Amino acid sequence: MQSIKVKSHIGNDGMLHIPLPEIRDTEVEAIIVYKTVQKPSKRQWSPEFLSTFGAWQGESLERATQEEQPDRDAFL
Repeated sequence: MQSIKVKSHIGNDGMLHIPLPEIRDTEVEAIIVYKTVQKPSKRQWSPEFLSTFGAWQGESLERATQEEQPDRDAFL
């Protein structure tokens, strides 16, 4: 017995399509356990994260000047 986990979309036809290219011309017994998933809402910063804006109480932060970097080899 083999197990697979897939995340798929069921269209208006109500059909779930599960391609199994390694299995051909044979009978199988399948058990389907499913749960619907909610579309994730647009990800946003949490209020806790946003509340940290401007919270730094120490000395002013300064970015050091960036030194010249050597050219890199081309990525193949």
